[in-house]
Amino acid sequence: MEFALGLLSVTPKELEELGWSFVDRKRLLDHFLGSGKAAQGVAPEVLGQTLIKLRFPPRDVARLQRFARRALSKAASNAAMLDGVLRVLDSVV
Repeated sequence: MEFALGLLSVTPKELEELGWSFVDRKRLLDHFLGSGKAAQGVAPEVLGQTLIKLRFPPRDVARLQRFARRALSKAASNAAMLDGVLRVLDSVV
């Protein structure tokens, strides 16, 4: 969720610096929305420890890696979450 909130917090200037359009950001958020629907069936007390599968096209994985390294670190309040996201993104490329 924090990753998706980070995407929402990106300013138009930062989107431009990332080489993204608003359509790109919406598409990425739609991927997170789809995974959120899958998470709805998980009990709240175990949700924090549950791995939720995300499916992204390879071009979007590269975009998310760039975002996580450049912009998310400014928005993320949870460094462990950021490290985990980067570790997963790096493993799929």
